[in-house]
Amino acid sequence: MSANDKNLGALVKDFLIFCEIGKNQSDKTLENYQRYLKSFVDFFGGERMTEEITLTDVENYRLYLARRKTAKDERLQIKTQNYYLIALRAFLKFLHKRDIAALSPEKIELPKIPERHIEFLSREEVEQIFSSVNSETPSGKRDAAILETLYSTGLRVSELCKLNRAEVNVKTREFAVRGKGQKVRIVFLTEKAAAKIADYFAARNDNCAPAFIAHAHKSQDKIGMDSNDRRLSRVVVENIVRKYTRLAGIVKKVTPHTLRHSFATVLLQNGADLRSVQMMLGHSSITTTQIYTHLTDQHLKEVHEKYHK
Repeated sequence: MSANDKNLGALVKDFLIFCEIGKNQSDKTLENYQRYLKSFVDFFGGERMTEEITLTDVENYRLYLARRKTAKDERLQIKTQNYYLIALRAFLKFLHKRDIAALSPEKIELPKIPERHIEFLSREEVEQIFSSVNSETPSGKRDAAILETLYSTGLRVSELCKLNRAEVNVKTREFAVRGKGQKVRIVFLTEKAAAKIADYFAARNDNCAPAFIAHAHKSQDKIGMDSNDRRLSRVVVENIVRKYTRLAGIVKKVTPHTLRHSFATVLLQNGADLRSVQMMLGHSSITTTQIYTHLTDQHLKEVHEKYHK
């Protein structure tokens, strides 16, 4: 059977295989594409041929997404609706490159997303959070190292969770990390962050590969898990950040990504150029990094108002 003889369901499967093998995309990207395109296939019917799907059909699908309710009985956010349409455009591009009859991906326009609100911490708030950690226990040393690493490097929480001890060079205070799209970049540690990580590593008596692991509670003699089972999940790291935010008495919602935002903001406020910050964050497009510029503009306005009398 030629590709042009395959129905929508079969071609989506071909696309997912191409993403996995041909483009070597991450498990998370594959999982998202599969979920978004399943919705598309369910809406149209897997037996339909791609050449039958018109722009009017896609507009009806967009209307369906706009009216779709979540498990909490809320409508999908525009940003989430865009994820479904981006996956659809990627699928249509795949079809066109293989000369399979289908709607042109350029005809699908994405809804405009309202300006994104970025939550970040002041230096004083960061210090409050860091000071709330009791670094006398193994888990406390770990938590201090995690917080300092997130703020020092701007790592995504998924990138931090994947780190192994052997990859983190506390002497040179720099190491490589593989981020979104399997892109490798170099990140840098402050002296304080490197010292916290070194202190944590020195306190460990295990042979586990992960940089940050689960530690036994006082009521446990040991944790009966192998090396990778002890690797922290993103949920655990999110809970760690939330715990010390609460202990510090900060009422705003703070996540690992808030520390990433704070990292980028402090760099720009202190004079770093946008291109350098883009590279340190691992953004594919500088447009993504530009979300921080209005924050630094606000900072300049505050400075102007304070000192220009």
